[in-house]
Amino acid sequence: MNAQNYIKLDFPSQSCNEAFARTAAAAFAAQLDPTLEEIGDIKTAVSEAVTNCIVHAYPKEIGRISMRLRILPDGQLEISVRDWGCGIENVEQAMKPLFTTGGEERGGMGFTIMDSFMDRLRVRSAPGKGTTVVMVRALRQRRKRI
Repeated sequence: MNAQNYIKLDFPSQSCNEAFARTAAAAFAAQLDPTLEEIGDIKTAVSEAVTNCIVHAYPKEIGRISMRLRILPDGQLEISVRDWGCGIENVEQAMKPLFTTGGEERGGMGFTIMDSFMDRLRVRSAPGKGTTVVMVRALRQRRKRI
């Protein structure tokens, strides 16, 4: 699908960059004139995806995270978050609520939250090669004010 606009950001898997990624996604999505609720949903989903990279993909080192956002036809926002970390052995199991590899302090709800705030969620991963999360959200088309 041809994008009407896009951005790509690469940043280290440091926790301070989670807020940056969330804010950048919200700023990019603003061109679609989303509601505050839609912006909140986008920020939450991006936060979960980036946090997963920081906590799970690179648990003992700082690695690279790449986030790509595209505006697709019909007001769809596509967000892709990729890492080159340890990967997920069993994606189906990892997507189940409450499953975590992050220890007792992690809730295991990241993929569930992403899925609930987005219209579509796709996760591809290979052990030792990394993970890509692609989320799509159709933003409501509102009438323009005169």
